Amino acid sequence: MALSRKKKIIIGVSAAALLGIVIIVSVFASRKEEPEVTTVKLQVRPELRQTVTASGEVRPIRYIKLTSEVPGRIEEIYVNAGDQVTKGKPLVRVDPTQLQSSQEAQWAATQASISDVQNARNAVSSQQQALVVAEASVAAARQQVVSLQTQVDRAQVDLNAAQRELKRNTDLIEAGVASRFEYDAAKDKYDQAKIALETAKANLEAQKIAVKEATERVNQQHIAVKEAQTSVKSSEMRANQQQAMLTGQQSQRSKATQLSPLNGVVADIPTRVGEYAVAGLSTTPLMTIADMSTINVEVNVDETEINNVAVGQEAKVKVDALGEKELKAVVVQRNPLAIAKSDQTGGLSNRVNVQEAKEFKVTLELKDIPDDIKNALRPGMSSTATITTKTKNNVLAVPLESIVEKAPTPTASPSATIAGNVPSPSPGGEKPKTQKGVYVIEGNKVRFIEVQTGITGEADIEVTSGLKADQEIVRGPSRVLKTLKDGMTVKRQVKKPGVNGNEAS
Repeated sequence: MALSRKKKIIIGVSAAALLGIVIIVSVFASRKEEPEVTTVKLQVRPELRQTVTASGEVRPIRYIKLTSEVPGRIEEIYVNAGDQVTKGKPLVRVDPTQLQSSQEAQWAATQASISDVQNARNAVSSQQQALVVAEASVAAARQQVVSLQTQVDRAQVDLNAAQRELKRNTDLIEAGVASRFEYDAAKDKYDQAKIALETAKANLEAQKIAVKEATERVNQQHIAVKEAQTSVKSSEMRANQQQAMLTGQQSQRSKATQLSPLNGVVADIPTRVGEYAVAGLSTTPLMTIADMSTINVEVNVDETEINNVAVGQEAKVKVDALGEKELKAVVVQRNPLAIAKSDQTGGLSNRVNVQEAKEFKVTLELKDIPDDIKNALRPGMSSTATITTKTKNNVLAVPLESIVEKAPTPTASPSATIAGNVPSPSPGGEKPKTQKGVYVIEGNKVRFIEVQTGITGEADIEVTSGLKADQEIVRGPSRVLKTLKDGMTVKRQVKKPGVNGNEAS
C-alpha cells in the first residue's frame, strides 16, 4: 500500500529531528569535563608506626599430652575439659587389680630371694668355721713334726753313742782285754738305738704326710668358703634383681592413678570411662594439660615481611573470642625455618617448591593480662597480631593511595599507575625504572612531584623528601589518579551531607 505524501513528510521530519538529537548528545558527550578529586593537606604526624599483621592462635607456654603408662580399663576420670588443675592432682584411674596381683607375686619372689641370701650367708659362716678348724689342725700337725724331728735327732745321737761303744768293745775284745758279755751288751744297745732311730724317722715321715693332708683339707676349705661367698653374691644379685622388679611393679601400681604433672588447665579429654587403656608403642592418649601461667600467641608471618620482625618488638593481639579487646604482647621468638602455607607439619622438605609462598612462625608472649581475660583464654583460639616493627616521631606522611608511579620519560605512555602496580617490561626484557610521587594541587591545576619514601604505616607512608607541610595533594579517587597529567585542571570534590567524600581506592 503506497504511503501518502503527508505521511512521508512526517517520517522525514522525525528522522531529521532524531538525527539532530543524536548530533547534539554526541557534541555534549565529547566535551572534556574537569575531573573531580579528593584532596588532603599535609601535616607533620607526631608518630608513625610501621606494622606487620599476621594470624595465628593462642598457645600455652607448654602443654603435655598424658598417655597411659599401664594397661587396664579406665575406671574413673576425676576432671572435665576446661578445669583448672594443680600439680599432683589425680586425673584418671585405671583398674589396678592386675597390677596389684603382679606386685604381690613379685613381693613373694623378693622375700624368697632374701631368704636365699641369708641361707648362703649362714653357709659361708659354717665353711669359715670349718676352715678355722682345718687351719688349727695344720698348725698342730706342724708342731708334732717339730717334736718328732727332735726325737729323730735324739735317736741319731743315741745311735752314734752306741756305735762308738760297740767299736770300742770290739777293739777291746780283739785285744783280749774286754769280756764277751760287755761286747754283747754294747751290740744290743747299738741295735736298739738303730731301731729307735728308724722308728723316729718313720713317725716323722708319717707326721709330714699328715701335715700335707691337713694342708690339703685347708685348701679345700678355702675353696669351699670362696664357693659359699660366690653363692652369697649370686643370691644377693638375684635378691637385688627381684627387689628392682618389685620397685618397678610398685611404680606401675602407682601409675594406675595418673597425676597432673603441672599446674594448668585441662585442654582435651579424648577418652571415656570404660575404655581400655593400652600402654606401649600404641599407648592410649588420656588428656592434654596446658600450662597457662604464661600465654603465647604463635602467628605465621609472610616471607616478604619477616625481615622487619625482631625479638623484643611490641605488638597488639586481638583474640576472636574476646571481640575487639587488644592485648599487649612482645615478640620472644622468630623461627628461622620457613614453612610452606600448605605444610601442616613444618621442617625441611626434600623437594624445593618455588611456586608456593612461604611463612615463618613468630611467637609472642602476652603481657599484663587481667585475670578475667586470662581465665577466658583457651589453647587454640584464633588470634591476630599487629607487630610494631618500626616507629618514627614527627614525620611527614601521605596516604598510601596518594602515591603513584609513572614512567620517567616524556615519550612514555602518559598514564600513571597507583603504587604497587608495576609497568610492563620493555621489549628488550629490562624493567623500566619508574618515578614514585604525588600530585600537588596549585590553584586548580595538578603537578607531579617525585618523592622519596620511608617507613609504611597502616594507611600512610613517610615522605622523606620532595614535599613540605601544608601542601595540598590529590588523594583520589584511584581511577582519576591513573589519568592525571601535569598541568591538568581538576575540580575538588565536595562532600555531600552525611556521605564521606573520600573514595576508597
